[in-house]
Amino acid sequence: MREIVFDTETTGLSFAGGDRLVEIGCVELVNRVPSGRRFHAYFNPERAMPAEAQAVHGLSDAFLADKPLFATTCDNLLEFLEDSPLVAHNASFDFGFLNGELARCGRAVVSLDRMVDTLPLARARHPGAKHSLDALCTRYGIDRSARVFHGALLDAELLAQVYVELTGGRQIGLGLVAESASAEETITASAGPRVARPPRLFAPSAEERAAHARFVETITEPLWLG
Repeated sequence: MREIVFDTETTGLSFAGGDRLVEIGCVELVNRVPSGRRFHAYFNPERAMPAEAQAVHGLSDAFLADKPLFATTCDNLLEFLEDSPLVAHNASFDFGFLNGELARCGRAVVSLDRMVDTLPLARARHPGAKHSLDALCTRYGIDRSARVFHGALLDAELLAQVYVELTGGRQIGLGLVAESASAEETITASAGPRVARPPRLFAPSAEERAAHARFVETITEPLWLG
């Protein structure tokens, strides 16, 4: 099963209010294991970066000035996403900006049927606890020491690890057992019927029996004589 864990950084909280997407990071999972494939891009938002937003992600007007527009990069992004489920934390926010940018450049929006939101998963798994990405990383012992600022790719990589934990872990051992069983069946099928071997008996020698008797005599008040 292929899934894409993604995160976004923006100029603010409301696409409808004029805010824009400035960064997206995506991590591919196959059967809940990172495949190593990622997608990462910065975008020129065509507007000034508010100071409060820059304080969160550290992306300045000067840094974004020479970055491409979303419209010129969206084909590469859509090619990476394919039709896979998209996993995000507080996913309605990220979907709102992703679909807002797609609609703005005349592209079809991503169906909400593909949305997997880790926030309600975390609330159901840990009711009454904190459910921020930082809090979940701490809960699951995931190293977030590199997270000085919010960054879309780094946060997607952290969220991928959190998502695996929220959904029960990788259970790699079970997969290996299944694969081993399949391999054994294949080998057995190609090797023909098995031939029963005669049983092999392993009896202790006289010296071993004598050594055991001497050892038993040294035991004080053995339970089997009580």
